[in-house]
Amino acid sequence: MKETITNLKKVYKKYGREYKSSLIKIFIFSLIGIFTNICIPLLSAKFIINFTNSKFKQAIYMSLIILGVYAIENIKIVLIRKNNQVFRRGTVRSIQMSLGREILSLNQETLDSNSSGTFIQRLTNDTEKMSRIFTNGMVIIIKFLSAIGSFIAILIIDYHMFLYYFIASLILTIFNYIKNEKVGEKDKEFRKESDKVAGLTGELVRGARDIKMLYAKESFMKNLDERIIIQNEKNFEMRNIDMNYNLFIGYIKMILEFIVVLLLVLLINNNTITVAIAIALYNYKNTVLTNFMDIVSELLEECKNFNISSDRVFSIINNKEFKKEEFGKEDIGNIDGNLEFKNVDFGYNENLVLKGLNLKIDSGNTYGIVGKSGSGKTTIFNLLNKLYNINSGSISLDGKNINDLSEKSIRGNITIISQNPYIFNMSIKDNLKLVKNDVTDKEIITACRLACLDDYIETLPNKYDTIVGEGGVNLSGGQRQRLAIARALIQNTKIILFDEATSALDNETQSKIQKAIDNLKGNYTIIIIAHRLSTIVNCDKIFILEDGKISDSGTHKELYKNNKYYQQLCKTELFEK
Repeated sequence: MKETITNLKKVYKKYGREYKSSLIKIFIFSLIGIFTNICIPLLSAKFIINFTNSKFKQAIYMSLIILGVYAIENIKIVLIRKNNQVFRRGTVRSIQMSLGREILSLNQETLDSNSSGTFIQRLTNDTEKMSRIFTNGMVIIIKFLSAIGSFIAILIIDYHMFLYYFIASLILTIFNYIKNEKVGEKDKEFRKESDKVAGLTGELVRGARDIKMLYAKESFMKNLDERIIIQNEKNFEMRNIDMNYNLFIGYIKMILEFIVVLLLVLLINNNTITVAIAIALYNYKNTVLTNFMDIVSELLEECKNFNISSDRVFSIINNKEFKKEEFGKEDIGNIDGNLEFKNVDFGYNENLVLKGLNLKIDSGNTYGIVGKSGSGKTTIFNLLNKLYNINSGSISLDGKNINDLSEKSIRGNITIISQNPYIFNMSIKDNLKLVKNDVTDKEIITACRLACLDDYIETLPNKYDTIVGEGGVNLSGGQRQRLAIARALIQNTKIILFDEATSALDNETQSKIQKAIDNLKGNYTIIIIAHRLSTIVNCDKIFILEDGKISDSGTHKELYKNNKYYQQLCKTELFEK
């Protein structure tokens, strides 16, 4: 319970305070439940006494009063639910937005090594379960207070039954607590397996086209089925414990209710209470045994879900389980665009990709990088954008170590156009607005024209408002890359990195893109990784990357004349136009 209270304070202060008024209304309306829960058993007892004594007029009056009390109860329930929805929607939104930002701040190695389902489940299911504690928990607490009110009424009527009801409720509470602890342990295991199933399900949707083309449906579905079986087994174990305990507790409750009848008969025979009082005390049975047990069970269940979900969410937010990216605090605005690698070592695992790399880039120039696959070309771009941290050495931007610079100073000044750019399931215009929310239609059209995409867009029925599908599935490979180039042009950073960005384009379109790149020369620092040498032959300087180091550099003519490896590249079919 201490853990629950600590987490409640943390979540409320950070995410729920904005919706405080709705929570207060829920509390006020729920207080009415104390009144109705105390009154209804007493009123019902009086109705039975009047009816059995043929006092029909008084019985009718009493039934009308009960009807009025129930009407108040129903209005209360509606008002609570309305404010409940306001609070829950707002709180879930706040938690999800915060968690979404934190996920985007995670270290790239963390994202690479974890299934997407791990984060999807926490962003959706866990945030929803966290928010429920404030509304459902509030209602449960009010029910609990109502039950306390009933206990007080019983104590006033007869202390013998108060003692019995108290002991019986305590016994049921203890068994429910034990059940909740056992179920909670299995629930943690179940959620871990649910993360894996969610991850595979996401891959099924996103990778459906490749699964079909690889004729891998049966293999993939077998893998998914194995995960679902494990998930269901964990769920069955959890539900089985819950059902067994519920069965056992149900029998205990029936015995305790039977003892209530025996005690009431004993008290009547001893002239301790009257029959009318016995009826009233019996009517409190459901409130103090059945309802009280359900209240405790619900409260423990909500606390369990809240604590598990809070731990899973805050493991991301508070950097407990997953590492976050680290940036410096120094901000630089308008940069020149000078870059330098000094003795940089880096490896994704134990094997180094870059080994003592030294590379100097001067602002306003255009550079090309060539090398075999796996030589570390794309790695250089990833390190420049600080997606990964180097093992040793240093990388500087305008003479400042990038470890000392803020995220905005680095990524706000560098644009990468990758080989396989991710296009979001939005319209063409919205994809471009992602990098500049206030971009004008004129800027969009200009960028698309420079990227040689405007002619295609004009053939579409909805033009720039056309939805491109998840990952840009409705576009060809070349169109996706051209849209990514247009997005980079709108971002208008000083440094532009092309990671084989023209590899999927035909020769005619590639020549147009080359012209667009040529138009950028002098105003931007441009680095191009390319398999097609036609993209980099006009670069001011070309670097040859071999075995994690720069083995040679120079202009196209210089390298073609003096470097055998570069001569071989030029003659290889892979690099022909």
